[in-house]
Amino acid sequence: MKPAVFLILPLIMLSSACDTINQLFLKSAINSLHTSLSANIWQVLKFVLRLLKYPRVWFGFIFSLVSLCLWLYVLSQADLNLAFSLDSMHYIFIALSSKAFLREKVGIKRVSGTILIIIGITLVSLS
Repeated sequence: MKPAVFLILPLIMLSSACDTINQLFLKSAINSLHTSLSANIWQVLKFVLRLLKYPRVWFGFIFSLVSLCLWLYVLSQADLNLAFSLDSMHYIFIALSSKAFLREKVGIKRVSGTILIIIGITLVSLS
C-alpha cells in the first residue's frame, strides 16, 4: 500500500460516515411525514416546505456539508481513481446503518454484494 493511502483512507472513511449520517437523518425525516407525493408541483413545493421544518433535515445538510469539505480535501491529495474506489465504503456503511438504525431488512443478496464491495475496496487499496 502506498503511504498516501494511510493518510487518505481515514479521511475517506470520515467523509463516508458523515454522508451516511446525512442519509440517515434525511430518511428518518422523510419517513416521519407519512405522505405520498403526486405530480402536482404545488403539492411537491408544500411537501418540501414541510420537510424543511424538521431539524433532522438541517442536521443532514450539515453532515452533507462536512462530508463535501472532507471529500474536496481528499480529492486535492489523492488520485481520483483511488479516492472514488475507496469511497465505495458508503455502500457498506449504509447497509449496516440502515439495518441498525432504520430497522430495514438486509437480505442475503445485499450482504453478498456488500462483501464483494469490501473485497473490491481491499484490492483497489492494495494496488
